[in-house]
Amino acid sequence: MPTGDFALVGANIFMLTIQIEKEQLLDALLRMPQRELEQFVAKAFTLKARERTSALSEREAELLFKINKGLPSATQRRLNELIDKRRAETISAKELRELKKLTDQIEKADAKRLELLTELARLRNVPLRKLIKQLGLKPVPHD
Repeated sequence: MPTGDFALVGANIFMLTIQIEKEQLLDALLRMPQRELEQFVAKAFTLKARERTSALSEREAELLFKINKGLPSATQRRLNELIDKRRAETISAKELRELKKLTDQIEKADAKRLELLTELARLRNVPLRKLIKQLGLKPVPHD
């Protein structure tokens, strides 16, 4: 047996919230005139599509956050110091190993960033190059 609540929304508008079993809903749908049933189904698909779009928007926001996340400032400073030392030819063997390790980490992060960009392009149904242009992304020289 369906149960429900009424709420006054406006002067002459009421909102009904009911709980109904799936079988009862199917029986009600089968009794609907064809045109009314088609309108109901179209509305249901529209609502589900809107719900899915919200989920995609959340995923897009998450992807954009990760894509735009740069190096920690301390790491960037150290990278710059090591690059400057290498250019000045004053870098030690230990510092050169540290620079190589940082460079490897950056390359892995860049590869992950490309994966995230590819996923975002797929979600937005646009080519990767177009997405990169839309986002105004430019290659970052790491020397």
